[in-house]
Amino acid sequence: MTTAAPTQTQLPEGQHGIKAHSDGAGKVVPVQTRSERFASFDVNDFAAVTGREAVWKLSPVGTFTDLTAGELDGSTYPIEADDVDGVTLEWIDRADARIAVVGVPEERASANAWSSFDQALSITIDGEEAKTVVVKRSALGDGPRAAHTVITAKPFSRGLVIIENSGDARLTENVEIVVGDQADITVVSVQWWNDEAVHLANHFATIGRDARLKHVVVSLGGKVVRVNPTLHLNGQGSDLEALGVYFADAGQHLEQQVYMHHNAANTRGRVTYKGALQGAGARTVWIGDVLISNSAVGTDSYEQNRNLVLTDGTRADSIPNLEIETGDIAGAGHASATGRFDDEQLFYLQARGIPEDQARRLVVRGFLTEIVQQIGDAALQERLQDAIEAELLGTPVSASTGAQGGAQQ
Repeated sequence: MTTAAPTQTQLPEGQHGIKAHSDGAGKVVPVQTRSERFASFDVNDFAAVTGREAVWKLSPVGTFTDLTAGELDGSTYPIEADDVDGVTLEWIDRADARIAVVGVPEERASANAWSSFDQALSITIDGEEAKTVVVKRSALGDGPRAAHTVITAKPFSRGLVIIENSGDARLTENVEIVVGDQADITVVSVQWWNDEAVHLANHFATIGRDARLKHVVVSLGGKVVRVNPTLHLNGQGSDLEALGVYFADAGQHLEQQVYMHHNAANTRGRVTYKGALQGAGARTVWIGDVLISNSAVGTDSYEQNRNLVLTDGTRADSIPNLEIETGDIAGAGHASATGRFDDEQLFYLQARGIPEDQARRLVVRGFLTEIVQQIGDAALQERLQDAIEAELLGTPVSASTGAQGGAQQ
């Protein structure tokens, strides 16, 4: 078991106006740096989730107590994937050296998944020729389940990995992504879940020297979907593009907590998440943490989140955070905006004879297309465009839209 203890700072009483806490907890002021969070592989090292914790305070914790505190089914499950040259899919034992390479769970649901899975799904990308593999999961059932996936891009390799999730699920999982030196890989996670599905996911990635990772999260279906990427630019000259697109309907909770860590010199990182909300009770949460370590000189970093509110009764939380430990950087910044339609855009379209309802759909599609068109797979991009149109029309969204079959493994 590996445990990273939480760090606390002892300060003289009254220094800089900071006073000791009155709860008698040792007269300490906790360190707020994102990298100092408590982490452990063992679920028993975490206290029960109450919803007051920083990592859970915007989540509907009462809807998934079985995933944070209960026993989980950690057995393997059916997948569908075609055979692709340069791609190896296999189930590996939890003692395999490829597991626990990237990160350590920082919250109880992630640790519960790590403590519970029997075998991990390993996806290995090799070879300099570009390749695409689609892995589909649609038979997870409605019982509480744990899963673990390891995606390894060997040095100099190129590839696109798409993981499509559909059907029923009550799932907590961890995904490790290891990008070797000078590799160029895109990883896309698509959530088409049924209406009552609950999905809690933590993605951990490390990017090697002069390597590039494009990480894309698409969340459309499910009652509660929480995908939190932790992305470390550990190699000099590494490059990260972290993208997200989501559409929350009435009663849906879609959440993303993104952590981009610049940990080496001359790294570049971009985080862009865009979402739309419609219907009573539609809720989205985006938290973006960026840490530029003192070793990350020459860093070029930017994060942004945009939300388009389509109806009353919705709520979008958007919280960007930026920590910089060195002044020797190329640039860093963040932005967040949540608002309604641009009246000028609607007027422009209506003045050209386009009815208001069609004009609104065009604006939303244009708003979200910026992310969709960067995925790099034409078939999936077309299906997502159709799904966004279906969301706007209030019709059910299904993974079967334009789906292509695969071989079950």
